[in-house]
Amino acid sequence: MGIKKSLTAVLLATLLLDQLSKWLVLEHLTNGKVIELFWTLQMRLVRNSGISFGKGSDLGQLVSIVVFVVIVVLLRVGLNSKNPRISVFYGLIIGGALGNLCDRIFRSSDGFLKGAVVDFIDFQWWPVFNVADSAVVVGCLLLLVNGMYFDRV
Repeated sequence: MGIKKSLTAVLLATLLLDQLSKWLVLEHLTNGKVIELFWTLQMRLVRNSGISFGKGSDLGQLVSIVVFVVIVVLLRVGLNSKNPRISVFYGLIIGGALGNLCDRIFRSSDGFLKGAVVDFIDFQWWPVFNVADSAVVVGCLLLLVNGMYFDRV
């Protein structure tokens, strides 16, 4: 599979999984309902209008604009990569970023880019997060490991 196809497939799969999981959570975890899974892991609906760890709730619009610019830059870098493995890592990061950006755009009743990101994975000892957040973190870690141990971009 080529660079463009790899990046696109992973990006779309990540975005789809993220949005589907958020839709399911919004359908089933309303009115403060919590689903206990195992150990400290539970599913609990939280809306985050800020940035990581719930900080900067007044910065949602600025964060959205910055994320859009970062997505454009990452797309260019990812598409210019010579290695399909690298394109997969960029697909994870871009797909996750797009998933949260979609929340800010389409889950708003207060105006443009004032939507809140839907978070729901709660370990109770770590901030609540979602599939998109996980994809961004895993993609970044894989890029880091790749850069340390394998060929460069």
